[in-house]
Amino acid sequence: MKDESVLVEHFGRTPVILVVDFLLENRLFDYSKQQIAEGSGIGRVTLFNNWNKIEKLGIVKETRRFGKTKLYKLDEANPVVKKLIELELLLGESAGEKHEIKTKVTR
Repeated sequence: MKDESVLVEHFGRTPVILVVDFLLENRLFDYSKQQIAEGSGIGRVTLFNNWNKIEKLGIVKETRRFGKTKLYKLDEANPVVKKLIELELLLGESAGEKHEIKTKVTR
């Protein structure tokens, strides 16, 4: 199991958080639902059970199609996504500062 991101560490391993985390970490690319499920570490059925919520929040946008397969990526124009990006940065900075303080104390 890889190290958990600050987002997952703070908000838990729920399917929606895992999907958001995967898409945040891989913003440059677009993915099929199958790839999103695999990259998020959740089952395909779990993704499909939560997909409406993810779409309703405007977290993803469809980017293109290959035959019947739709590809999606993080919708960085969405105000909610912008705040999630800010939150991830703030949590990362906070975690970095705590690690730095802890390292100084143990020296």
